[in-house]
Amino acid sequence: MPEPGAPDLVLTAVRQPGDKGSSNIHLAGGVVTRITAANERPVGTSAFDGARVVDLAGRYVIPGLWDEHVHMTQWAMAANRIDLSHAASAGDAVEVVGSGIAASRGSGRMDADDGGSNPTLVGVGFRDAGWADVPSLAMLDAVTHGVPAALISHDLHCVWLNSAAARRYGVQVDAGGLLREEPAFALTRELGRLPDAVVDAWVDEAARKAAARGVVGIVDFEMTWNREVWLRRVSGGFGSLRVEAGVYPEHLERARDEAMRTGQDIPGGNGLLRVGPLKVLIDGSLNTRTAYCVDPYPHGGRGLLTVSELELVELLVRAREAGFVPAVHAIGDAANQVALNAFEAAGIAGRIEHAQFVRQEDFARFGRLGLTASVQPAHALDDRDAADANWGERTDRAFPLRSLLAAGATLAFGSDAPVAPLDPWTAMSAATTRSGRDGRAPWHPEQAITREKALAASSRGRRRIRVGDPADIAMLDDDPLGVPDEVFASMPVAATLVAGRFTYDGGGAVASGG
Repeated sequence: MPEPGAPDLVLTAVRQPGDKGSSNIHLAGGVVTRITAANERPVGTSAFDGARVVDLAGRYVIPGLWDEHVHMTQWAMAANRIDLSHAASAGDAVEVVGSGIAASRGSGRMDADDGGSNPTLVGVGFRDAGWADVPSLAMLDAVTHGVPAALISHDLHCVWLNSAAARRYGVQVDAGGLLREEPAFALTRELGRLPDAVVDAWVDEAARKAAARGVVGIVDFEMTWNREVWLRRVSGGFGSLRVEAGVYPEHLERARDEAMRTGQDIPGGNGLLRVGPLKVLIDGSLNTRTAYCVDPYPHGGRGLLTVSELELVELLVRAREAGFVPAVHAIGDAANQVALNAFEAAGIAGRIEHAQFVRQEDFARFGRLGLTASVQPAHALDDRDAADANWGERTDRAFPLRSLLAAGATLAFGSDAPVAPLDPWTAMSAATTRSGRDGRAPWHPEQAITREKALAASSRGRRRIRVGDPADIAMLDDDPLGVPDEVFASMPVAATLVAGRFTYDGGGAVASGG
């Protein structure tokens, strides 16, 4: 054990964005203990009070990044399934499925094996909200030739089945072959019943890739009882990220009986696992036209409110009594109104997940109620066409980052992976430019925010590394406030620390002092 105050690690010759000079950052016991001038000890000395010294040679350091909304198992699985994200129509999607069946046999991309004779093909990432044609059971049957096929939409709120898959999983579908909302969630969970060793290996790989982007932690909203899953992974060697495991309402009483509370360390989690928020879904999504809205969609209907305002108030009161921070999924403007009403009535602060579409008169309530808007900026670019098609002239208040910030809301950035990639730089780029790499003009650029604000929203409000902070640090080759937009979007990360331990070191150059 180190002596009190003695550092375990000293990062020398580092710069923080906005600083004119460099400094040394001392780390001990998983926290930042001192920040000293770079010339206090000569760079290159082998010891600072017996500590290991890593010369960063003028690289920039920022607080480690968080993804505040992930479905980690689904994200890991998505990389090993058929990618439908580029399908521009239902016809395109079935063509990809048809060509992928033979290649997928035995490749690891056919899931839920029934014994090896006829596994299920699983595709992910389709976006039917902007398609000119519509999915159908018949068109999927025509290309699958009896192989069970289940295609999961990019937002996880819809699953498109063929007849063979509907029979296998005992679900009823109409001529469209679509399941939406809770039936879709239930089938998605069933499709994820793969051997633990397989899924855990995929999760570990996904976590290592996240660490390589400067990520130090995630809030995992996988739709299951997740505590034992993560304890198993940690005991098996997982160590790339901090994880806050969310709880769903159906498990709230179990969590309460086991004295779990949001923010509590989970014994056996090696200091990496904590109890996350209580996740409550009260409406659907834009892609499925089930987000609950004040005005009807062009083809009719206002979406779905899956939890009434009274039920939500009662649930938030239970959350408050049990010590849970609520995280309420609300996408449509009517759903956000319901969520805000419920938070006010229950007398509890918390998070609204997504907040994609908000009434002008509701913005100020976010700040007044002390709420966090847990938002996914990349969705604004992915869903801009669907938003324009379904929300018409009202998209000036869609994905409204600047309006939320101006109203006093706390912004927390995430990806909702697999809906968008688990890469905070993608999210921050979308937030600051409102444009992607497709050459299209920025979409509602008046809702863009500064890079400083975006970095804070990706690091739990930590704008700079300070004494007393956890030693969760991302090391960058360039100044994130000064690089061009295209570099910022794919920011080069040299290394990442969690609790003062390297979870990523690009090529070994940093830790070796190169």
